[in-house]
Amino acid sequence: MDKENKLELYRMMLLIRLFEEALEEMFSRGLLHGTMHLSIGQEATATGACLALKREDLITSTHRGHGHCLAKGADPYKMFAELLGREDGYCRGRGGSMHIADLSNGNLGANGIVAGSLTISVGAALSLKMQKLDNIVLCFFGDGAVNEGSFHEALNLASLWDLPVLFVCENNQYGMSMASENAVAGGSIAQRAESYGIESISIDGNDVEEVYNTVSEFKNTIQKSGKPMFIESVTYRYRGHSKSDRNLYRTSDEIAFWKEEKDPLKRFIGKLTEENIDLETLKEIEAEVKEVIRDSVKKALQSPESPKTNLEEDSYA
Repeated sequence: MDKENKLELYRMMLLIRLFEEALEEMFSRGLLHGTMHLSIGQEATATGACLALKREDLITSTHRGHGHCLAKGADPYKMFAELLGREDGYCRGRGGSMHIADLSNGNLGANGIVAGSLTISVGAALSLKMQKLDNIVLCFFGDGAVNEGSFHEALNLASLWDLPVLFVCENNQYGMSMASENAVAGGSIAQRAESYGIESISIDGNDVEEVYNTVSEFKNTIQKSGKPMFIESVTYRYRGHSKSDRNLYRTSDEIAFWKEEKDPLKRFIGKLTEENIDLETLKEIEAEVKEVIRDSVKKALQSPESPKTNLEEDSYA
């Protein structure tokens, strides 16, 4: 990987981190309604996975999908507008945090159904195969999804039909308040894929280069074989499951350990400086990203609200 690619990985991780921190502040000020699910701490998985894809490749996302959307090429302004219920949002302000789709960049959308992305990804992969296209579908889902029936149905069909889908489990250690180690039998999550004849691996999901390289390698293999593959990306979310989560099920020491020892941004900055990429370059990127976030928030707050009169538009008859 050359210097330019590495700096793009850094820029995207930082964009996702600052985007969600801005959302958190807006929520505390009462500017956002409903709830949202932040992926602060998980930026390396979304970044490494999506930047290993082409624009024509497809992804399916989750309720914790801001990072996926941004890493697949979404405009931060249009995302802020969507969360604020504005007409310029990706879904004209109707979808909000859990239902952002960006078809122009190959993002088939987030959804609020646990494991909902899995069956959608298999259908999309079947479509690609029938059209004889060379693209793949990358399916994001969390550890909380692996005990749902849809998980097993999707892996079974993908394996039976040799579909070009890369399953990526973001194992952030908790399904809501339940530790994955207390919820998933049979060893690692990656081992479950092997029972369906799908090659799998468990990787450090907070190492953005490892994620990027693994997804790149697996994508190439899928394109040659036409068969699905599976990655368990072990990561960690710093915030609660959602904004209503008081985080009473884990210790502050545990959270502090991940922030201090395994933070994806800190670790990658350390790697870049070891490779003689000067801090001044990184500071310039940080200043640029901060300006993008500031401008996007300001513009979104001034954009027109989605009018109630168009609620029935774009609906099924």
